[in-house]
Amino acid sequence: MIEKQDDGSPAAPAPAQPSPPPSVSAHRPACDRSAFLRRRLLAGAAAVALIAGTLVAATAGVGIAGSAPDIFAQGAAARAPVASVAVPDFGPLVDAVKPAVVSVRVKSRMASNAFTAPQGNPFEGTPFEKFFRQFGQPNGNGAPGQIMRAQGSGFFISPDGYIVTNNHVVDHAVDVQVVMDDGTELQAKVVGTDKRTDLALLKVSGRSDLPFVKLATKSPHIGAWVVAMGNPFGLGGTVTAGIVSAKGRDIGNGPYDDYIQIDAPVNKGNSGGPSFDMNGEVIGVNTAIFSPSGGSVGIAFDIPAATVRTVVAQLRQSGHVERGWLGVEIQPVTRAIADSLGLKSAAGALISEPQPDSPAAKAGLKSGDIISKVNGEDIKDARDLARRIAAIAPHAEVTLQIERNGKPQDVKITLGEFKDKINRTADDTGQANPDMGKLGLTVAPAETVEGAGDHGLAVLGVDPNGQAAELGIQSGDVILKAGGAPIASAGDLKQALAKARGAGKRHALALVRHDNAEHYVALPVG
Repeated sequence: MIEKQDDGSPAAPAPAQPSPPPSVSAHRPACDRSAFLRRRLLAGAAAVALIAGTLVAATAGVGIAGSAPDIFAQGAAARAPVASVAVPDFGPLVDAVKPAVVSVRVKSRMASNAFTAPQGNPFEGTPFEKFFRQFGQPNGNGAPGQIMRAQGSGFFISPDGYIVTNNHVVDHAVDVQVVMDDGTELQAKVVGTDKRTDLALLKVSGRSDLPFVKLATKSPHIGAWVVAMGNPFGLGGTVTAGIVSAKGRDIGNGPYDDYIQIDAPVNKGNSGGPSFDMNGEVIGVNTAIFSPSGGSVGIAFDIPAATVRTVVAQLRQSGHVERGWLGVEIQPVTRAIADSLGLKSAAGALISEPQPDSPAAKAGLKSGDIISKVNGEDIKDARDLARRIAAIAPHAEVTLQIERNGKPQDVKITLGEFKDKINRTADDTGQANPDMGKLGLTVAPAETVEGAGDHGLAVLGVDPNGQAAELGIQSGDVILKAGGAPIASAGDLKQALAKARGAGKRHALALVRHDNAEHYVALPVG
């Protein structure tokens, strides 16, 4: 192409440039313009050339071809070379790994609480609630007990049919089918799930020749290329590309949050699908997006491969995950807290309160202690402590270094086992307590149920067709009061309902604790 000098006359032809690769369209010569237009556009063209030359110089060494000219040499006649970005060809990578990625079709029975999604919204109740979207949610109005249909993604990790996906994709599943890239449909069963990390393991039987991919052994660096695959909006095998944007993200989903953030476009239905590095290894499982509209805005979160490897190994062996339990309420050590305690750095986890009868309480840990190391390894913050303890097997002995009154000391503790589910009492049959009438509740004194606390009435089960389900009461809730009085047994609740009925009321006000938050519910007394 011919560039123009200041007077608008033709300059010497630029040196011949190599022909662009076949996949890149070559630039066509500019159409001839009048001398008047050339002079009007000259100033802008010179500025663009100056900026382009500066950009080429600034980006030298990061994959941009060409070198920046001396923009001050020969006055304004300096020329900026055409810059081209070295974008990789993802084709060979996609061809190699795409057969191992599957679409997951699920029929599930909606939980008794019609207003709670399988995994929930980690920003619920905050100003960010409306901006958060999670994939794989079922279609339908969510009536209690209704069969719903959902679609997500997954990928084979072995030739004999083990598939990784998200827990919220297969939550409450009654039927699971996977569709391979070539259209083959296979029946799958759920081997195990883990709500804490939102992972699930499926299994296809009768095959030993299935394509599979490997989990990466190294964490990707920020800025590395990443290729995401899955089943967005039920469209089937889809490939998008981007980079790793950040690591170690906490999105408020739980104590073990350690997400990789990527900007490869992922959408509803991509849940459970893999993200690959340029070696064709899975660096993470697509799990959630941050979006005002429900579509991709370039912020997606992946469960790291290291977490997937640990959780899947336990799901494959026993169908559930066992985690160590310390039994403390913890919070981060802020700079102000560190300063008030005379600490040099804001690191470690501050114990707010040891839980009664917990391993921490038995070992003598106290409120105000700061846990700075576990088995000799530094603890960065409260989340780091939670992940470290969870990764250790129950009943193992660990050595904690704590800071107490400004002095370090070592404490040996035998960990307990973290319980994901409330243990039912021995005489629990799973049926609604007949004393609860149409409420449809199975209950037990909270003090007899591990993890329910010392006060109130623990809800062990909810009949999806009962009145309690319509009110949003769930298994795991604790009814603290009814009719204004504390309750500790099914008899107390029955008496409170009878008292309200005798007073001519149709409802009795009950105080219910759900996920450490308390709210009032009007229980029908009929």
